[in-house]
Amino acid sequence: MTLETLRERYESVRDRVAAAARSAGRAPESVVLIAVSKYAGADQVRELINLGHRDFGENHAQQLSQRALMMAEWLQRQKGIIVPPVRNAAPGSPASVVAATGGIRWHMIGHLQRNKVRKVLDVSRLIHSVDTLRIGEEIQQAAARQEQTVDILLQVNCSGEKSKFGCSIPAALHLAEQLDTMVGVRVRGLMTMAPHSDNAEDSRPTFARCRDLFEEALKAGIGGPHFNILSMGMSGDFEVAIAEGANMVRVGSTIFGPPVAGSEETMVDEQDDGRD
Repeated sequence: MTLETLRERYESVRDRVAAAARSAGRAPESVVLIAVSKYAGADQVRELINLGHRDFGENHAQQLSQRALMMAEWLQRQKGIIVPPVRNAAPGSPASVVAATGGIRWHMIGHLQRNKVRKVLDVSRLIHSVDTLRIGEEIQQAAARQEQTVDILLQVNCSGEKSKFGCSIPAALHLAEQLDTMVGVRVRGLMTMAPHSDNAEDSRPTFARCRDLFEEALKAGIGGPHFNILSMGMSGDFEVAIAEGANMVRVGSTIFGPPVAGSEETMVDEQDDGRD
């Protein structure tokens, strides 16, 4: 894949995000595009950074930590190079985390194991995949040790698929309220995934359920003014997600292209959960 092709793919996705936002009666900058780099080469990530992109997502804690530090070191070596201005800035980015990762906002979007929490907290801007009280408590303990506040999303299994992570819809508001009582945890919103389908419209009922739940949480006052993120949509369905209220979308293959079988980037040490 050439860098020119990467640029074209990236600009096409940005244009589609903007068009979907406008169709939904919202400003294009209200939607944060997260480039999911789990199968991307390091050169592709660097090129996207040079194009001005700042929000990246990883599915695996070890790869997230390694890649964040690698890109921070690379940026620090770029003496005399002016980094393009941030586009689609996510609200409330902790300055300490942004500084530690070279100005890039890294998102943990995959299933998080308890023993990987500290590794993720060192570099992550936002954890999208908190789905149990137990993992919330682990984050709270780690946050207390580091004297920081950790931004999280509650992952909800709005499709009802047994193969997917996420708390159930009936349990979601209660769990969100419990997480909201933790001093070191800031509940920023919800995340969900739709069933895989070649037809993007098949995802609409799942996204609509999550949007309804998000609105219920808002009415209940969960998270206060910080509760403002709805993370839904991937490469095959992000436009439908935006139409249903998403203000964060997670796009990988449509930007970076399909993974190359056997490449170094596909070798990860944790079970892959299929997120784009």
